[in-house]
Amino acid sequence: MVPLSFADQEWLLTTGRALYWPREQALLVADLHLEKGSFFARHGQPIPPYDSRETLERVALAIRETGARRVITLGDNFHDSDGSTRLEPHACGMLEALTKAVDWVWITGNHDPDMEARCGGTLVEELEIGGTILRHRALPGETRPELSGHYHPRVQLTVQRRHIRRPCAVISANDSVDGKPSGRMILPAFGAYTGGMNAADPAILKALQPANAIDAVVPAKGRLARFPLWRAG
Repeated sequence: MVPLSFADQEWLLTTGRALYWPREQALLVADLHLEKGSFFARHGQPIPPYDSRETLERVALAIRETGARRVITLGDNFHDSDGSTRLEPHACGMLEALTKAVDWVWITGNHDPDMEARCGGTLVEELEIGGTILRHRALPGETRPELSGHYHPRVQLTVQRRHIRRPCAVISANDSVDGKPSGRMILPAFGAYTGGMNAADPAILKALQPANAIDAVVPAKGRLARFPLWRAG
């Protein structure tokens, strides 16, 4: 885990693509896309059906590593709203154990707007904690501190002629609002079967406006690597 300053608070970005909020003892994960494997199987594209188990094991590991007492997901929890009905007993048991161990809040996303919390947890469309807005998709024009997912950002680098793509968070900086610090962050996708979008894609840069600067950030060897994506002017 590496420390990260955001919205005048200290956070921890894990190497496993989660964000820990020490003040709230909360672990934030975006875009789990549980049961993506079974969704594709239904549509004639068989892939290994163990993505939910792998993703939930990684959530459990992040909880142990951080000591989180609360988990907040940032939407697209299942690959579709019926995904929770397809969880096999073992994965459902894993999820039930997690939702009983911590205070678990599901924020719904565009893939699962009508999901049911069949294995525990509480469903909400978005959440505000201490002036920070938690939602699935960044709201263009938002000036308050905001955490979201949806875009599955990845930073793309060329190092010694090697093309490297790594999941990253994308952070925008903006002028303070009413004397309070402002900024917005898009988390990397957490799920086992999630691809990614170039962090510098115009759709991501547009979603984070208004901004003075937009950067990609990645944990690397115990430090936070920062890559400029966009600057005003």
